[in-house]
Amino acid sequence: MSLKDEALNYHKNPKPGKTEIKVTKPCLTQDDLTLAYSPGVAEPCLEIHKNKQDVYQYTNKANLVAVLSNGTAVLGLGNIGPEAFKPVGEGKAVLFKKFANVDAFDIEINAKTSEEIINVTQALEPTFGGINLEDIKAPECFEVEERLKEKLNIPVFHDDQWGTAIITGAAVINSLMLTDRKWGDLTTVISGAGAAGIAMGRLLCHLGHKREKIILVDSRGVVYIGRKDGMNKYKDEFATKTDKRTLADALDGADCFLGVSVRDTVTPSMIEKMNKNPIIFAMANPDPEIPYDLAKKTRPDAIVGTGRSDFPNQVNNVLGFPFIFRGALDVAAKAINDEMMVAASEALAELARSSVTKEVKDAYGMADLTFGPDYVIPKPTDRRVLYHVAPAVARAAIETKVARKQIDIDTYGYMLQRKIEPSRRILKPIFKTAARKGRKIIFPEGDEPVILQAAEILLGDALAKPVLVGNTKKIQTAAEQSKVDISAMEILDPAKHPDRKKYAKKYLELRRRKGLTKKEADKRIKRPVIFGAMHLRLGNAHGLVVGQNLYYRHSLIPLFQILPTANKVEHAIGGYVIIPNNENISPIVLGDATIGIKPSKKDLAESGKLLADLAESIGLDPVVAFLSHASFGSSPDDEAARVQAALRLFRSKWPEIPADGEMQADVALNTKIIKKTYPFSPLANESRVNVLVCPDLDSANISYKLLQSLGEAHLVGPILLGMKHPVHVLERHCGVGQVVELAALAAAQEYE
Repeated sequence: MSLKDEALNYHKNPKPGKTEIKVTKPCLTQDDLTLAYSPGVAEPCLEIHKNKQDVYQYTNKANLVAVLSNGTAVLGLGNIGPEAFKPVGEGKAVLFKKFANVDAFDIEINAKTSEEIINVTQALEPTFGGINLEDIKAPECFEVEERLKEKLNIPVFHDDQWGTAIITGAAVINSLMLTDRKWGDLTTVISGAGAAGIAMGRLLCHLGHKREKIILVDSRGVVYIGRKDGMNKYKDEFATKTDKRTLADALDGADCFLGVSVRDTVTPSMIEKMNKNPIIFAMANPDPEIPYDLAKKTRPDAIVGTGRSDFPNQVNNVLGFPFIFRGALDVAAKAINDEMMVAASEALAELARSSVTKEVKDAYGMADLTFGPDYVIPKPTDRRVLYHVAPAVARAAIETKVARKQIDIDTYGYMLQRKIEPSRRILKPIFKTAARKGRKIIFPEGDEPVILQAAEILLGDALAKPVLVGNTKKIQTAAEQSKVDISAMEILDPAKHPDRKKYAKKYLELRRRKGLTKKEADKRIKRPVIFGAMHLRLGNAHGLVVGQNLYYRHSLIPLFQILPTANKVEHAIGGYVIIPNNENISPIVLGDATIGIKPSKKDLAESGKLLADLAESIGLDPVVAFLSHASFGSSPDDEAARVQAALRLFRSKWPEIPADGEMQADVALNTKIIKKTYPFSPLANESRVNVLVCPDLDSANISYKLLQSLGEAHLVGPILLGMKHPVHVLERHCGVGQVVELAALAAAQEYE
């Protein structure tokens, strides 16, 4: 199927279009309908009538944006009319929702003149919390935006102008750093004097660029003082006193080229005459002013970007508008001003300079993706853009007094981060404890890129002091390749460490009755995981995290051989914290999902206590359910009887913890069923079960992997429970986030 056929089928089937309205309140009963419409709806109407600002409390206006266009400058398609714009408008609404959870309606209008567009848009102000102007041709778009900003008390943003400008601004900020330039020294040529070109020039000036050092070029050549042909008041802003008349003239000796014009307007000979380490962003769509490969071949010293996703440094507006509106809406801003746009550019630039997540690297198949000439702008799939850009925009709105609503920016940033990283809302107290303790955590896989990136975060956020174990040269090489600064991290090389023989001797003492010889002990102590475990056992660090590139049991066995279980604990288990995507549902602790194949009744009871302790450590009051295929004796078989016996043992040892069983999983998680069908259960008086003790490894492992694969919840784990020392074994090939979570947990935990 061709791209054309695929695209048409995508938009047509199974239901035409890409969006629909979702009802957010229950509408099942007569009472629900009474509240949703007449007569209940009159109450919020009356409140809003008394105070118009209450519309933000009682309606969807606080999160609703209009994507408004007359279809006169659609993408690369030109003046194709409002109906033909509609697929673009729907697409924009999809991006608003997907990237920033902003609701958006596409509004297509039959309006040709600036006056008509302004009148229609002004009449929509009561409905929307913001207006995103889209695909309106220049120069009308300038007047429309300027006058609407004057007339309306909600944010108005023309994305064709400012979206490209903001992303490009971030790219230039970082390019200046990489080429050791200052704003005041920069000479920039902008090709294209339409909406994006003019806005780009304006924003660059707000960022620090000298206006007189910007040369604007349109289809007639350089925009210079005194030119009459094809001029307007917007081009006049950037008319330069110069003898240069062509694009080629302008590029001779320039530092930076920003193209928002048409394909193939720049030749190799033109960029050959640019200054050393030129900055070239050719953003014409769908094909740039000069192809990326040709620009790099001609000027290998250049930083090059385009609007295309198949080359480095893509300037993509999706990095801007969803998050700018998110920040503006969340403080009920009256406008999106210059300071808010500058804040967005600076936040994007700062994010690009930070470590790139494994999630982003995997999405693009670029394991070595890091800040540098080929990466000066974050990738569109980087979910962190939300909690970097939106808070920066909100802060600027508050500081410039266009915000109606005052919020704590740190709390707001954390709230946004929590939405895309659900574990944050549960692990925040643990992270705080870890930061307060400042403990050493050992990483036996010190040369793994994921471990190095996690170590950088842990050190940077003061969550732990990473101790990297492995061959020093390999660790240093891996750190250089990953662009991770390890200068402040401790490195332990088992082959060269002065205590190696001492550790080997202690290791032999532990294992000599288990078949270990001195020769073998001297050999094995060089293995990072064994050396790291001995280093921990002898009191030289607080915790250990391993397993990013090892099978789970291969990591677990040496830990069990060297490190003891906690006091009064016979067997360690693996638990998970399940954090539902729905914030209204509290977390659940589940286990044993990694170690005990078919635990005895005693082991099951002990698992219940370890899992209950884990629940308590994350702020839950543990309510324990022992799971089975049966509920309360409904199946008189040995497996159900084993679970019943485990419950009796658990209750005898820890009667203060609410617990019951055996019961099926759906019963355990549905308080209504327990109260109605099993009112005799002590859990009928509890709010909700939050600890699930599975009867065997198969059921626990299958359960958590299903949840993980279906995407219904975020899982924190596996959390190794029952060890004296805080040690955790990672899932093989896990991401940076999981390493950070478990290392912070280890740093916060106390010795048992």
